[in-house]
Amino acid sequence: MKLRFWKGKKPSAGPATKKSAAREWADAVMFAVVCATLIRWLTFEAFAIPSSSMEKSLLTGDYLFVSKLHYGPRTPITPLQVPLTHQTLWGTNLASFSDLVQLPAYRFPGFSEVQHHDPVVFNHPEEVERPVDLKTYLIKRCIAVAGDTLEIKHGQVYLNGKLSPAPEKLQFSYFVQTKEYVQEAFFRKHNITDVVPVQGGYILHTLPKTAALLKTFDFIQAVTPLTAAAGEADPRVFPQAPEHYAWNQDNFGPLYIPKAGATVALTPETLPLYEKIIRRYEHNEHLEVKNGRLFQKGKALTHYTFKQNYYFMMGDNRHNSNDSRFWGYVPEEYVVGKAVMVWLSTDSLASSFTDKVRWSRLFSAIK
Repeated sequence: MKLRFWKGKKPSAGPATKKSAAREWADAVMFAVVCATLIRWLTFEAFAIPSSSMEKSLLTGDYLFVSKLHYGPRTPITPLQVPLTHQTLWGTNLASFSDLVQLPAYRFPGFSEVQHHDPVVFNHPEEVERPVDLKTYLIKRCIAVAGDTLEIKHGQVYLNGKLSPAPEKLQFSYFVQTKEYVQEAFFRKHNITDVVPVQGGYILHTLPKTAALLKTFDFIQAVTPLTAAAGEADPRVFPQAPEHYAWNQDNFGPLYIPKAGATVALTPETLPLYEKIIRRYEHNEHLEVKNGRLFQKGKALTHYTFKQNYYFMMGDNRHNSNDSRFWGYVPEEYVVGKAVMVWLSTDSLASSFTDKVRWSRLFSAIK
């Protein structure tokens, strides 16, 4: 007798459960956040100009696109971070990250290396309270690259013994002596936005050609450049060692900009120039300074070979910029990207709503 086993009927697949509207919105938001995070990390990121250190090349109120592709995007160092934030949560002072996990930094290949005169966004070298990738962003112009010898004479930059071309919209400070009160509208008419009234006139920051034009007005008695004299040591200026280097913001160097693989001699005279690099940026341990000499694990270091490239950055508003003249070199690992375009520009001082947007600067290339 043949036995037949009972064979059940296969249940038919029912209709798929429809996602709720809230679930669909959540999925869409998550997808958008992931895409935006990847684009921001790998390609372009938007930044705003908060200060006047790059006037008139870049204006306060400019919104920029910064290319990560030029120099290569960096891998995240601080992975425990709320997406699409930098230091704090939106509209609060609450930290948006945790530094419990810190990863080694790597950089993907880019289209180019940092070049002379590039407008570069980088993390602030002097900020110590945050991880490297979460330090405050700065933008300055690259004046000298790794391997250069830089010198500033009377405000003019020399590289490797030759005069370096100046940015097109380079500004300096001047004392304008006047016979009478000058209305703010006059300065704005001549595109002068940094003006401080002082006894006998005004201190302002402007282009040399504008300073020359001011001399032609009858109510202006004199226009005097405010430059520091050669040999006049400024203790604020890098390397903050006036006993060895009588440098100031207008007369500086000569200074060698370290290049990866290059070796320098360490003496009591040269140590102030490179101690910060060796201690902070090169990630060396067990260092101490005694009597002008650098020791590692008790052994005196007479020479040092650099592990990465460094750059010297300066603002185009030369007398109103806190830059490498004051805090020294920018390590390659701190470089974020190249500023390539102004996509929006707003003027907070504009008198009318229609003038709030600087229409001529929209989607303009950065030089």
